Amino acid sequence: MPAKKVRIADGEAGQRIDRWLKARFPSLGFGQLQKLLRKGEIRVDGRRAKPDTRLQAGAQVRLPPMLAALEEAGKGRRPAPLSAQEREFFDGLKLYEDEWLIVINKPSGLPVQGGSKTAMHIDRWLMALEQELGARPRLVHRLDRDTSGVLVIAKSRQVAAALGKAFSSRSVRKIYWAVVHGVPRPKQGLIEEALVKVRTPQGEKMAVAGTVPEGARVLGEPQPAKTRYAVLQASEHPPAAWVSLKPTTGRTHQLRVHMAHLGHPIFGDPRYGGLEGLPEEVEKKLHLHARRISFEHPVSGEWLDITAPLPEHMRKTFALLGFDARRYEKA
Repeated sequence: MPAKKVRIADGEAGQRIDRWLKARFPSLGFGQLQKLLRKGEIRVDGRRAKPDTRLQAGAQVRLPPMLAALEEAGKGRRPAPLSAQEREFFDGLKLYEDEWLIVINKPSGLPVQGGSKTAMHIDRWLMALEQELGARPRLVHRLDRDTSGVLVIAKSRQVAAALGKAFSSRSVRKIYWAVVHGVPRPKQGLIEEALVKVRTPQGEKMAVAGTVPEGARVLGEPQPAKTRYAVLQASEHPPAAWVSLKPTTGRTHQLRVHMAHLGHPIFGDPRYGGLEGLPEEVEKKLHLHARRISFEHPVSGEWLDITAPLPEHMRKTFALLGFDARRYEKA
């Protein structure tokens, strides 16, 4: 099948092309779409598109033959509705819902995007909910597969766009909780280190600019990144700390890389040194949780402040180390 050209409608204007593509081709992994962009196979008005290219009304997007074939094959198909079991599971994750928003507590290990070997993922639920809501719900931000916690979903493109601006302007307040190896000194501080994507023999990962592993290839330009941290409680045996993390930027793996760079990788992090020296009693799961989010409701103007309870593996580790989550409910 030849390449296909798609005209951007008024209602699609203003979106980043990577997000537009993900909404249009939800069965493809985010990494697959990023690869097509890097190779220059997707163009906007004849020019190579970057992931953050903003689409304008009337612009023409060239889809390569692979995506054109996928789109043709998918015409007229509707995603299967949620099963009773899927519906019960999804409803059990909800922390907040109204006419415009859904906020869930994403479990650790649940991916946001689907893939060839992934049947259960959040995009699958959102596709199925389109039939009920009349429009496909949209993720306002993302969490890594192994990060648990608060995730905001908009029920329409307009609400998603309004919240997207709020996230970009940094008026949304986000707090993460993590358990890290050792105890950071000083106990409060700002980590301000740019991040860059690199390709290593083990695969792609993020690194602090200027500390790229030997033999790795840099992919793209460094991106500024800032994280504030504070130690809430510490353990001597084993040496570990419960920390509150407040990112002021939203880079891929930002919190994981920043804490590892500080010399205190997050418990259970297989990519950034968090498995080394992990106590035997601690589950080998990432101990990073999007604890709390607060923002102005894009329609009602109400200030929402939503907290997600800790996942089971982190509750067990807190009990093991003597950490008391009740002491810092709003930290």
